[in-house]
Formats: sequence, structure tokens, C-alpha cells
Amino acid sequence: MRQRHIAIAITFGLTVLFAVGLTAQTADEQELEATMQEHGNDTPVASPMTSYAPAQPVSGTAVVYHSVDGQDIQGWLARPDNAAGELPAVIVIHEWWGLNDNVRRAAERLAGEGYVTLAVDLHRGKTADTPKDAMLMGRVLSENQEVALANLKDAIAYLKTLDGVSRIGVIGWCQGGRWSMLTALTYPADIDATVVYYGRVTDDKAELEVLDMPVLGIFAGDDFIVPPKMVYRFAASMADLKKDLEFYMYRDAAHAFSNPSGQDYNPEAAADAWKHTTAFLARNLQN
Repeated sequence: MRQRHIAIAITFGLTVLFAVGLTAQTADEQELEATMQEHGNDTPVASPMTSYAPAQPVSGTAVVYHSVDGQDIQGWLARPDNAAGELPAVIVIHEWWGLNDNVRRAAERLAGEGYVTLAVDLHRGKTADTPKDAMLMGRVLSENQEVALANLKDAIAYLKTLDGVSRIGVIGWCQGGRWSMLTALTYPADIDATVVYYGRVTDDKAELEVLDMPVLGIFAGDDFIVPPKMVYRFAASMADLKKDLEFYMYRDAAHAFSNPSGQDYNPEAAADAWKHTTAFLARNLQN
């Protein structure tokens, strides 16, 4: 059993709390409606998050890691060009827009920190150009949860077949943040670190009890989709369970403030969140 701890701190207007879980499946439609209200005029343009070059040269390529109903599902695999020895891996889960080039660039940026990264495709080859299309894809995803979980199970299995891969983490934004935590809840024995960017949370201790890995939560204070009051109730449950959690609430940032796609990027909050993300992953996957 890993040693547990809870981190609490205050930094330049940022309240640091705990981590993340999931609410019941029946809340999916409410989340989609709230996302539509919040981002009904948004577009999947590349955010400044994708403009940063990786810290070291990396290469990315499309790979088949899963199949469903006779259809091969491709992800984007990236790794450092000059890596030697064992490397940890990170599963990268896209926003509601799907696996687009912005998410591929985000996976490559993360690979530059010393990881093999696999950007998965939960929408089976589809991407959205409008919020309406993204909402329709999100509805299909929520109605086929077991199919998506099988997709993620195969992503884990694929990474374990690669030479030199040691530990495995998972990260996601928005809808992908919820699925990042769901991956950890469903396959806790396979995930060594979990990062959730403003994913939906729960205070259900029975759901959260299975978590046995460090979790980093990144959340926004100005968030209609995942409101802080929901998060604080969750935080109390996580404290009671004595889980290993690190949580940052960016009080003046809006939902999706660090997404690879979209128009709500907050440079200051995103830069700080990236700093904490890379430090968290290095501490829990590389050390």
C-alpha cells in the first residue's frame, strides 16, 4: 500500500486542494448540456498550449491499438528521439472535439518530458468542428461507456507490449478529464498516476475507495460545468479516505483554460498547471 498524503497550499490567487472522481452515468447529459451552454460559440482552433515545442526532440506516428466491430482504431504514439532505457508511458485523452492535431501536438509536448505517450481515440475516427457535433459525439460516448472502457483497456495493453515501457499514467482535459479518472477507477492496478483537468467529480466514497495511485486535479473557479461547490464536496470525501492527492483550483480561470483546442486559454493559469503536471508525473512515474 502506498503512503497517503493530502497537499494543501495557496499560491498567487490559486487555492490548492485535492483530486477527482466521477458522478453517476445519469449526469452525463447534464454535463453535455452545461458544456454546450459554456462553449456553444467555441471552435476547435489550436490553443497556445500546442505552440510550445517539446523540451527535447520527439517523433510521433499513428498506430493501431484497438479494434471494435471490425474497425481498427488509431491513436497517436509519441516518444523522445534519443531515449535510452526504460521510459514511463502516459495515455492522453482528448476533449469532446476528438483526437485532432491539437491533441497530437499536446501528446508530443508531453513526450518531450521523457514519456512514451499514446493519444487515444474514444470517438472512433470522428472529430468535431462545431459544438453541436461535439455534443452529439459526446452523447454517443456516454451511451456506450463499456465500449470506451474496452478502448482504454486495449490502450493500456498496447503500451505494455512496447519495449522499455515501465509505469503508466493517464491525463485528459474536460470530457477527457472525466475519462482519465474513469480509467483509474476501472483499472486501478494498471495505472500509476492520474491527471484530471476539470473533469466532473463525485463525493461517493464507495466509488473512490478503489483508487490506489497518486492523483493530480486541475480545476477552474469560474466553471459552470464543474462548479467549485461540487469539487469541495468531493474534496471532503477524499480527505476522509486519506488518498494520495494533489489539487489546484484556479479561481479566476474558466473551464478549458488549458485545453489543446478552443478559445478559453488562460496563459498564467495554464503555465502554472503545466508546471505542476510535469512535476507530478516526474515524481510519480519517473522516480
